[in-house]
Amino acid sequence: MIRHSDLQVDNAMYSEVIPAGDYFMKTLGEGQTMRILDLEGNQAADTLFYSASDPTERYSAMDTIREQGNVYLTAGTVLMTNENNPMLEIVADTCGRHDTLGGACATESNTVRYSLEKKCMHACRDSWMLAVAENEEFGMTKRDITHNINFFMNVPITPEGGLTFEDGISDAGKYVEFKALMDVIVLISNCPQLNNPCNAYNPTPVEVLVWDQE
Repeated sequence: MIRHSDLQVDNAMYSEVIPAGDYFMKTLGEGQTMRILDLEGNQAADTLFYSASDPTERYSAMDTIREQGNVYLTAGTVLMTNENNPMLEIVADTCGRHDTLGGACATESNTVRYSLEKKCMHACRDSWMLAVAENEEFGMTKRDITHNINFFMNVPITPEGGLTFEDGISDAGKYVEFKALMDVIVLISNCPQLNNPCNAYNPTPVEVLVWDQE
């Protein structure tokens, strides 16, 4: 569902450009709104969410899909935790849909999907593990890396129930916005993947903007 935002960039309290292959890890306060902006088009922002008060409570793809009755995420979707609590709501989306089934790239999936020679290429799981290692104040480890959302990624479901990775449906300047319903740790890997047509084999930066409570 396409829904434009009423928020003005000039009123954002925070902004940061995340280069392709880099990570973002910060806390979003309850009531604050975050926008992920696809600066050049068809980039994938692999994102994990955790309760800031207890990171063992985190975004759950299964609970979210069950509660909304839809495998795709878009404006109006409420992201649920593994304790079935509302965590965030997608309040604006100019892309139309986002994936939460395809998972994130890793050295293992690089090998399976592409070739043995691709195993050592940088992957989103590497970025996440670096993030938790460099941000000890969150008290997390690689065991906390679980279900993620692939914002802007195009992963259609086949009639047989399988998944395919196709050319992206995003474009330069498209964005997704979500409002925190609790204090949330946001962990983004701006995907470095060079082998996936979803980003036209060209990883590019994304921008994160945050607005305070209204």
